[in-house]
Amino acid sequence: MRGNECNSIRFKIRQSQFKANSTRYGGFFDVAAKTKQLADIEVEIESRPDFWTNPEASAPVLKKKRALEQTLERAKTLEQNRDDLLAALELAAEGEEDYLEEADRLVTALEGELKSLEVESLLGGELDQNDAVLTLNAGAGGTESCDWASMLFRMYIRYAERKGWKTELYDVQDGDEAGIKSATFEIKGMFAFGMMKAESGVHRLVRISPFDSNARRHTSFASIFVSPVVDDDIDIEIVESDLRIDTYRASGAGGQHINKTDSAVRITHIPTGIVVQCQTQRSQHQNRDQCYKLLKSRLYEKELEERRKSQEEAEGAKSDIGWGSQIRSYVLHPYKMVKDHRTNLEYHSPDDVLDGDIERFINEFLSKAFDPASQ
Repeated sequence: MRGNECNSIRFKIRQSQFKANSTRYGGFFDVAAKTKQLADIEVEIESRPDFWTNPEASAPVLKKKRALEQTLERAKTLEQNRDDLLAALELAAEGEEDYLEEADRLVTALEGELKSLEVESLLGGELDQNDAVLTLNAGAGGTESCDWASMLFRMYIRYAERKGWKTELYDVQDGDEAGIKSATFEIKGMFAFGMMKAESGVHRLVRISPFDSNARRHTSFASIFVSPVVDDDIDIEIVESDLRIDTYRASGAGGQHINKTDSAVRITHIPTGIVVQCQTQRSQHQNRDQCYKLLKSRLYEKELEERRKSQEEAEGAKSDIGWGSQIRSYVLHPYKMVKDHRTNLEYHSPDDVLDGDIERFINEFLSKAFDPASQ
């Protein structure tokens, strides 16, 4: 009985904590206001006969409509899950042992969801709700680093799948023996850029190398650069004379048309030195369009980075928080641990992390980034 009594006390404490946190979710969603906004948009669509024939005008409206629908659906799901959890907690507190494990699982999951909502409520940047473009590059170290880059690539794809986000691959350069030298891909989802910008920087792996016959420990590095997908309504001037456009034959897996024609495109923005490339589409025209999209995102992010640096210099901000610094270590030997060096958060199941379970690190970084007490 003592074990059941302890469980009941523990669940009552967690239940009161959850009720206190869950009452705040309405502030994140503002359901009434968003329901009215959605209704107003639907009226606007119905009242404009030219709405569907004018993509430039309709695209931002439809994007806002989708965002509102997703937010309201999320609120509805959270409310239902909250009710189910509270019912399970009551039954568990009354001695229904079968509900103990289920209640524990539900409250842990919903606490994580509330944490995510709290972080998202802080993402008020101009493009935080936009899609994100990730550029992944293997560091020095040959096959080891290329293999590490491929592991990170899989980790982010799995994370996107967990979030219900979509991904699109723009370019990938295979390693000479294994893994990848680089990859550029887009993650499409609500707050994709706001969340993924926490991953920009250098990632370090320590493990026993599977490519070393002497089973020695190796350290590998790979870098992640994240930029927002820029909407068409944001004006970014690109002067054609500032561009050098090269075409080449696509490499790697692909159909006969892709591999036998110069369909791949590389664009160099001469004033900034920014280089973007795409080879995954079937036609040169499609790859060129994707390159322009990537270039706009990179130019916009470069401007934001210059503003951040100016602000940090003015405020005397710490340099170790800057982009490009080593942000996280993944240790597989002689012990198992993933540690974020910006927040000191540690997690002792790297297999889970490498399978896409990275949201705890993202939430912790963003929470501290917006907490004045942590500055």
